Amino acid sequence: MDLTALNKIANAMVAPGKGILAADESSGTIKKRFDSINVESTEDMRRDYREMLFRTSEAMRDYVSGVILFDETIRQSAKDGTPLVKLIEEAGSIPGIKVDKGAKDLAGAPGEKVTEGLDGLRERLKEYYDLGARFAKWRAVIDIAGDDIPSGYCISTNVHALARYAALCQEANIVPIVEPEVLMDGDHDIDRCYDVTEFTLKSLFDELYAQDVALEGTILKPNMVIAGKKCPDQASVAQVAEMTVKCFRACVPAALPGIVFLSGGQSDEEATAHLNAMNAGYKDKMPWALSFSYGRALQAAPLKAWGGKPENVPAAQAAFAHRAKMNGLAQLGEWSDGLENAA
Repeated sequence: MDLTALNKIANAMVAPGKGILAADESSGTIKKRFDSINVESTEDMRRDYREMLFRTSEAMRDYVSGVILFDETIRQSAKDGTPLVKLIEEAGSIPGIKVDKGAKDLAGAPGEKVTEGLDGLRERLKEYYDLGARFAKWRAVIDIAGDDIPSGYCISTNVHALARYAALCQEANIVPIVEPEVLMDGDHDIDRCYDVTEFTLKSLFDELYAQDVALEGTILKPNMVIAGKKCPDQASVAQVAEMTVKCFRACVPAALPGIVFLSGGQSDEEATAHLNAMNAGYKDKMPWALSFSYGRALQAAPLKAWGGKPENVPAAQAAFAHRAKMNGLAQLGEWSDGLENAA
């Protein structure tokens, strides 16, 4: 493990004004997104869509530090034969790869999940490094449902797997993004989210320490502390920012270079506003950079504008550049809702 190189990459992933484009949708997930715009999800259409994003020079050069890819995408080439990985590198971004095999039912814990994919991971990481990946991502899913879910068993099983994955990544000189996502699908309030997120993060860092994972070469991708979507009492932007920063200051060691939030079902502007409020109000109180690793919150607008039609590419690229710029400003704490409609 070359920790100096890993630390350099990790710091570049959270560079000022930049964040990560999550373009690692599985075949099933991107099919659902294409279905929403009545476009058939063929290999060529998926390639064309992602190539369009990666060729959006303003967004990729100025606001995107890295791109998380799916296994199919890291092997694809653009229409002109240029590998998509090379397009990303030429734009000044870092290629990354999703390596988990998805959340499966957790034995002995009805209603809970564990992420699989450790078998053969060492060999896959070596191949992905040779294909150009310099960071990876593994997502664990923590649901909140009543008083008994999540169980301690579910959390401990998932964070153990996250730490095993992270250790294998660093062995392969790949920066691990560890993603313990506490879902916002339920009716729980923000205090319940805080408690579950706090317990999950403390368990995660205990496990990373136990498995000798170097935090200096690691990035955290968590949820924000936020009420469930079905909760009648939705927290304000200021409250989400305050409680998220409070939770992370209590749980996340200062050695970590940065935190890149997932959007987790928030609207485009909500995800931007929450990130901005944290950086605008608390930057001097945080030892690590706070940035973004958004999928839908960066892609929903360009996907709709594109609609699968070549003539719509300029409009879609403009939509992507705008969302990337808004989140780049939020990473600096310089965004305002007035900028959303500015020319």
